[in-house]
Amino acid sequence: MALKITVIGTGYLGATHAAAMAELGFEVLGLDVVPAKIEMLAAAKVPMYEPGLEELLRRHVAGIEGSTGRLRFTTSYEEAGEFGDIHFICVNTPQKRGEYACDMSYVDAALESLAPRLRSSALVVGKSTVPVGSAARLAARLAELAPADVEPELAWNPEFLREGFAVQDTLHPDRIVVGVASERAEKLLREIYARPVSEGSPFVVTDYPTAELVKTAANSFLATKISFINAMAEVCEAADGDVAKLAEAIGYDERIGRKFLRAGIGFGGGCLPKDIRAFMARAGELGADQALTFLREVDSINMRRRVHMVDLARGAVGGSFLGKRVAVLGATFKPDSDDVRDSPALNVAGQIHLQGAQVTVYDPKGMENARALFPTLGYAPSALEAAAGAHAVLHLTEWREFRELDAAALGEVVADRRMLDGRNALDPERWREAGWEFRAMGRPRA
Repeated sequence: MALKITVIGTGYLGATHAAAMAELGFEVLGLDVVPAKIEMLAAAKVPMYEPGLEELLRRHVAGIEGSTGRLRFTTSYEEAGEFGDIHFICVNTPQKRGEYACDMSYVDAALESLAPRLRSSALVVGKSTVPVGSAARLAARLAELAPADVEPELAWNPEFLREGFAVQDTLHPDRIVVGVASERAEKLLREIYARPVSEGSPFVVTDYPTAELVKTAANSFLATKISFINAMAEVCEAADGDVAKLAEAIGYDERIGRKFLRAGIGFGGGCLPKDIRAFMARAGELGADQALTFLREVDSINMRRRVHMVDLARGAVGGSFLGKRVAVLGATFKPDSDDVRDSPALNVAGQIHLQGAQVTVYDPKGMENARALFPTLGYAPSALEAAAGAHAVLHLTEWREFRELDAAALGEVVADRRMLDGRNALDPERWREAGWEFRAMGRPRA
């Protein structure tokens, strides 16, 4: 008999995982406590921009013409408990307000709502990013709350999704990591992921703590690599070097690699910043805080890049933003997403606005979310309209649309041809040939 899957939490991670599990051939029930979100998903609509996700939903959501009908949604834990053989917990784990630590309240609430309603010896699988030690605690809580005639198990299966590539990363993962406490749990998860494993995805079996640490370690390494090249950009500016050429040269070393070596205004989003801070907080609780003190500098370098971008822009317009118009190209923390959580681009735009400039923002997908977060900024429906009358244009999210802008046409509408590339993604020569004063972080002025 085919396994039935529930996915608890239908945000970015959960909606993608539910649709992908249906694509792999399973009957899936997605659960969320927010009725409006369930109504939207039941109509095969998504509350966020993620390439390919809406098409995947339309292919499988019950009631949509031509769909397989393998995917349904509910707000009922009773229904989920009766339905599922395997329950994936995919809820959010944000940073606690005023602290570095991770807020586990959503994970705890999901498990405590599900456990008493289980009707079989199901496998509960955590996918949320949690502090090491959480799985062992949750396994004990699961056993405590489950009905007496039910013996559920817990496993931990961290997600490694990249926004903009989430569907691909779920269906064709570069690795699958499972933290299990029994051969049965491993067997069930091998059955779930049989197709990607058959296509070559490595399947790594480990214990709870290691599975939990894999995700935070991976994010910490990526954050460190980004902050390293941004620190080199600071040195290059002081020494009149070129960080782009430096990155190219060291990237040829196979031990280093070329990915994540583009200097700029740093990382943001809903994962890297809060995950490295939660990792530091948890290490402190375990008495291993000295092991992760370097992450404080990683975080500091990252935040310093935003301030540096503001300083560069202020200098470019004459030393003061008062009476100046600044165009900001990009609002999301990365391209191919509408996510503006902890966005360096919006943070820089907000700082410049607070210092007296009239700031106008354009982003291909993030305008609605940006306006909700920063309603006092100006917004325009195109890059050309955002740049109208600007004394400086800042490129802060590396959308392809911005790389392909017509420098001459943009130059016709600005007050001054000043381009500051905060992502080192534009061609300096092309912009300079069109008469622009061009600055990029960590690179020579000309």
